[in-house]
Amino acid sequence: MTGRFRRFFRDKRAITPVLSNLLLTVVAVAAMSIAATATYVITTNLRETMSERIIIEDLWFNPSTGKISVYLRNTGKVAVHVSTVYINHTSQPLNSSFSLEISEHGWLNISYSWVSGSLYYVDIVTNRGTHVGGYYKAP
Repeated sequence: MTGRFRRFFRDKRAITPVLSNLLLTVVAVAAMSIAATATYVITTNLRETMSERIIIEDLWFNPSTGKISVYLRNTGKVAVHVSTVYINHTSQPLNSSFSLEISEHGWLNISYSWVSGSLYYVDIVTNRGTHVGGYYKAP
């Protein structure tokens, strides 16, 4: 009886295919886990970016303060954080961070020396890369 056990443990013919199948299964499961995680991250980011909607409802050139005031409304399904404001394709500093929650609206004040009668292109960019803008003529 002990001779059979010794022979069984010395016979290595079946161990190699079992180990290779086990290793192949582990590699396949790991690859699918990485693919599933990457797909989730990519689609979540796309869903948030596509759900981001912001509109300019009004724009005022304020002569007493020397600022341009933009009234923004968040009509999307995610919160909006303004990262940059461009006037005539030149980046303008923001006095403070500006965010709008879902269905929220508010004034964004931009310090800018504007000239009466001139045309300005105002472009507002969010953290996710959404642009909203247009041409406005100073009174």
